[in-house]
Amino acid sequence: MSRLASAGRWLPFLQWWPLVTRDSAKADLSAALLGALIVLPQAVAFAAIAGLPPQYGLYAAMVPALVAALWGSSWHLVSGPTTAISIVVFAAVSPLAEVGSEHYVGLVLTLTLLVGLIQLVMGVVRLGALVNLISHTVIIAFTAGAACLIAASQLKNFFGLEVPRGLPFHQLLIYAALHLGETHVWVTLVGVITLAAGLLAKRYQRRVPYMIVAMVVGSAAAALLNLLLGADKTGITTVAAPASGLPPLSLPDLSLTAVNSMLFPAFIVAVLALTEAVAIARSIASQSGQRIDNDQEFIGQGLSNVAGCFFSAYTSSGSFNRSGANFAAGARTPLAAAMSAVFLLLIALLAAPLVAFLPVSAMAAILFIVAWGLVDFRHVGQILKRHPRERTIWLLTFVGTLVDLEKGIFLGILVSLAFYLYSTSRPLIQERAPPSSELSNLRRKLIDVGPDAPGCPQLAMLAVHGSIFFGAVDHVRNHLRSIDEADPRRKWVFVLAQGVNFVDLAGAQMLAQEARRLRALGGGLFLVAAQARMLRAMIEGGEVEAVGRDRFIAHKGDALRAVYPLLDSEICRHCKVRAFQECHEALPSGEPRPPAETSDTANERKTAP
Repeated sequence: MSRLASAGRWLPFLQWWPLVTRDSAKADLSAALLGALIVLPQAVAFAAIAGLPPQYGLYAAMVPALVAALWGSSWHLVSGPTTAISIVVFAAVSPLAEVGSEHYVGLVLTLTLLVGLIQLVMGVVRLGALVNLISHTVIIAFTAGAACLIAASQLKNFFGLEVPRGLPFHQLLIYAALHLGETHVWVTLVGVITLAAGLLAKRYQRRVPYMIVAMVVGSAAAALLNLLLGADKTGITTVAAPASGLPPLSLPDLSLTAVNSMLFPAFIVAVLALTEAVAIARSIASQSGQRIDNDQEFIGQGLSNVAGCFFSAYTSSGSFNRSGANFAAGARTPLAAAMSAVFLLLIALLAAPLVAFLPVSAMAAILFIVAWGLVDFRHVGQILKRHPRERTIWLLTFVGTLVDLEKGIFLGILVSLAFYLYSTSRPLIQERAPPSSELSNLRRKLIDVGPDAPGCPQLAMLAVHGSIFFGAVDHVRNHLRSIDEADPRRKWVFVLAQGVNFVDLAGAQMLAQEARRLRALGGGLFLVAAQARMLRAMIEGGEVEAVGRDRFIAHKGDALRAVYPLLDSEICRHCKVRAFQECHEALPSGEPRPPAETSDTANERKTAP
């Protein structure tokens, strides 16, 4: 690796900084301002989901966003707090400490540090391809499950109920249903007004973020009710005012107990955050034409979380809403994402105190809208209706997420990988025997056979599509052995291997064993059109001689000419199929043979006196 490439890996902003011009900077600053306005209400909402004071959501959108922009690979990805990460953080830490307490915050910072270190290590050792193992169905199901958990967690705030902490999803729903009679009417009314305002703004008012509209309307409704009826009668409570100013320095809880309790959740959050960030970066890159480096994105996300935990930020990841808005606003370089953090700081200094007027039930209503928007109903409908295997993966991941959010995504990953391994362990094997589909129109007329004509009674032609590895060995071996078991005359086998992508040691040994077995029966195995990787595997495994060097043939026509002299002449003498051109010229022994009797000739012979 050259010195320039090495510098670009550890200081990637050196690659795009020379591209910054006056025009691009103007576009970036405009996009940055929009991003700061969008993230302000979102950050407060996401902090509430994570069980943290509002300012921690703002902190998570400052330093992490700046670091991720400078050290990531995407030019448009904007990092910060996200819904999915916030709900996982809450699920991981809330059973261990009182929500919002100093101990709770310390554990959250410990989780953030561990997540960043895991992501950084994964990027350094180039494990970026691992995110490809998480299917889109798993992400859709996990997101839908997280959305349900978000909505359920806000029922108490929306209806003003006293709900015991730590109830599972199903018990929470049952408890809320049984205690609806204890609903605080004025609290719920503010929530309903906020919900209606947010939905209407989201549908009809696209210029102003719907969260800001909903917050203003909800706060105004609460202020009016308190003015008319009195705060004691309405029972409306407001969100605590976030601290304004620079993100304060912080220190995570590095005790052995804290690290042990946060280590397993950290792996889950790290994988989820990386998957989220890379998926968003790729989605936008498909429109911008930029190339995304997964490993560099891992490094950028890891460094952002490591740095963030020392500046009072909880775990961050890529945000689709802010990243999409950043690209749509005309951002050209990562300077836009970096400057959005600066603009957010300036806006927070002025607007953050206003959050103290936001009712808790209004925040719950906003989170209901957020949760609804997380569910991809179109894709969920397609999965449930049309794809049985994906439907199973979705249902298991969704239910697993509701039961245990931390383990739900891993359950989905394991199930999807199990289905994948099952399908790859059963590569598609098509028997081409030939019939007439393998023949030219001229040969079909000469042979006088229909489309359902049988193939050569001594030769089987198998087209294998997939890899012949240890998991697929039994499936391929059973198919090969079923040929001569069904018809002992079929002792010669062509494996049409142009569709074989990979062969491991177990696969090479199996092919050699089958070649020896067929040879003992008086036949043999030909590997036709094998790719270089397959040939290399056979050579490295020392199995070439077992198959026979003359049995590796590049073209099917050459293989047919090679095998024909080896066939049983007596079977060919009485064969009426004559599937190949060679069958019409002579018997395998070289003896001339009469032309095949056609149906017209047979009819003339039968009607002759």
